[in-house]
Amino acid sequence: MEIPTSLSQGSDSAPAAVKTTSSRLKSIFSGSVGNMVEWYDWYVYAAFSLYFAKSFFPKGDTTAQLLNTAAIFAVGFLMRPIGGWLMGLYADRKGRKAALMASVLLMCFGSLIIALTPSYEMIGVGAPILLVFARLLQGLSVGGEYGTSATYLSEMATKERRGFFSSFQYVTLISGQLIALGVLIVLQQTLTTEQLYAWGWRVPFVIGALCAVVALFLRRGMEETESFTRKKKEKPKESLMRTLMRHPKELMTVVGLTMGGTLAFYTYTTYMQKYLVNTVGMSITDSTTISAATLFLFMCLQPFVGALSDKIGRRPILIAFGVMGTLCTVPILTTLHTVQSWWGAFFLIMAALIIVSGYTSINAVVKAELFPTEIRALGVGLPYALTVSIFGGTAEYIALWFKSIGMETGYYWYVTACIAVSLLVYVFMKDTRKHSRIETD
Repeated sequence: MEIPTSLSQGSDSAPAAVKTTSSRLKSIFSGSVGNMVEWYDWYVYAAFSLYFAKSFFPKGDTTAQLLNTAAIFAVGFLMRPIGGWLMGLYADRKGRKAALMASVLLMCFGSLIIALTPSYEMIGVGAPILLVFARLLQGLSVGGEYGTSATYLSEMATKERRGFFSSFQYVTLISGQLIALGVLIVLQQTLTTEQLYAWGWRVPFVIGALCAVVALFLRRGMEETESFTRKKKEKPKESLMRTLMRHPKELMTVVGLTMGGTLAFYTYTTYMQKYLVNTVGMSITDSTTISAATLFLFMCLQPFVGALSDKIGRRPILIAFGVMGTLCTVPILTTLHTVQSWWGAFFLIMAALIIVSGYTSINAVVKAELFPTEIRALGVGLPYALTVSIFGGTAEYIALWFKSIGMETGYYWYVTACIAVSLLVYVFMKDTRKHSRIETD
């Protein structure tokens, strides 16, 4: 996968010897802001699906329309493994910076398509087809963004603070989701419900496309990492995919440690807004403000847990998430089903997200520390994207399916089982803080 030469110029302009703390921080900031914009564009779809579902699909009951939009949300995830593969290869061959710039361009195009697509009443089946195409582009972008971003932040940070700085991947990921909810709240306060259903839902996608352009210019000023700059001077002995296949244990570790964490994350973030409306019976406004409040605190937790992993190691924190997630998922969701107050829902979701932070804050650095430099972006991005597509991308659809057949509690046990499987991986894996491949390359 190639991008214009002008976009990749300067990716190796800064040699390792001149990197200072300020230059590292500037590059980390630029990379993180771009990450935030990408995830804002990705999550706007979930935040506004309650409003645009009627525009893209024939008339029907609310659950049926939400199932359609959730299905397309899942379809977008199908492109994430392809994005993880293509962008991972590109990042490991041409540089982390070049791949990060390419991914933000793809996201920009996807958002523009959604913003400009006519409704089902105007062009019929063409509307959902264009929606699917846009989500495929965005899935390709996000699939490449995660592995490359995780690699970039982990390589750019110093050994002593790698957990702390890498946690900003989820700080910006969550902040992107939070900004999407913030835009929703503002539009709910300034537009009527009829206006939101008619055209207001298009506004956040226009904002996302414009912000992606800003992110592109920010990323032009990023420095390439020292690890890649050193390694690119060596002539490859074999193809990157062949090299990757020589690390089956690491690949399976990424799959296992991701499965329960990503499912829990999507359950308590993107799906929770619909759950509060469709199951608990709260208003759209209340569900939005609860989601925004819990996500903000969840975002603030990430650097603290990341910094803690620099002190005590990654493995104890992952095990804590696995144990608490396995024991508490069913009680939390069962109680949430019957809660009536705003504060009751807030505290239950916040408790769940505190547990999930044991995964989200450090999963990026753990994966990056598993692989050698020449296949790090590919090794992180491809198995992660495959796992997220299977478990994270289908979370909403499976939850709504359980509800549609009258067995909603079955979903609670499904989440619990997946976290329990990940717990087994955490128990038997090495602590990557002590056995990091970043220092050995």
